Amino acid sequence: MATKFHIKRNDVVVVIAGSHKGKSGKVLEVLAAKSRARIEGVAMIKRHLKKSQEHPQGTIAEREGSVHVSNLMLQSVFDASKRKKAAATA
Repeated sequence: MATKFHIKRNDVVVVIAGSHKGKSGKVLEVLAAKSRARIEGVAMIKRHLKKSQEHPQGTIAEREGSVHVSNLMLQSVFDASKRKKAAATA
């Protein structure tokens, strides 16, 4: 049975808890098995790549890590909530 989440791909979301709190971006993919989502520009991780044909020197690539869906809220819901007002004053 597929798990149902309050977010889906291409939704704009805000991180409401954790080390990336306050950041927002578009959902790139939802990892249903782990209840996590990849958000554009949030939770960036560095990946060290070996030397290869396309990277003769090797490289350090940055890509999005995942954030647990319980730490995410739709931007539209966030804007309508009192969280936004509390975040603005703080």
